[in-house]
Amino acid sequence: MASDVDICNSALNMLGASNIVSLTEDSRAGRVCNQRYTFVRDAVMRAHPWNCLVQRASVAADATAPAFEFDYAHTLPTNPYCLRVLRPQDPDTVFRVEGRKILSNTTPFKFIYIARITDPNEYDQLFIESLAARLAADISYALVNSNALTQSLFALYESKLSEARFVDATEGTPDNLVNIDRAQYVESDLLISSRF
Repeated sequence: MASDVDICNSALNMLGASNIVSLTEDSRAGRVCNQRYTFVRDAVMRAHPWNCLVQRASVAADATAPAFEFDYAHTLPTNPYCLRVLRPQDPDTVFRVEGRKILSNTTPFKFIYIARITDPNEYDQLFIESLAARLAADISYALVNSNALTQSLFALYESKLSEARFVDATEGTPDNLVNIDRAQYVESDLLISSRF
């Protein structure tokens, strides 16, 4: 079972730094991890539509409509907190995210989003590996004072993120097949890919 401290210790291990016991530990590594962990975690969550963070929601229109262009404003979910809107239920729905609102001409607004899940036991292992690498890159200069190490660790993060994108993309039916009855055709790039 993973914890926030385990993820921070993975990052610290990449730096060759000593492990911490808690995020409130009064050590240089503890203070830096405590300061940066949630910011880096949320950035990594927003960087990719992680399957382990995907949620669905249906939100009713707010009492106050937008001043122009759209008929309805909907407040983004806070439980769990919406970090990134991926797509509406109906792919033809026109919408825009402005601040903590979704503006559209449809209500209720049904959509899929990336949620801020704070329990590390819900995380996919590749998400944990990517987060640890990004955290290591983020805190490396503060702890080790090396630009070369920071760049190397950021390259490692990008590599782990690329691997995670591939794995996440292979779980489930590809989007270009989900609405095949609506589209009445299979995209040619999918047919070409299927020959390999």
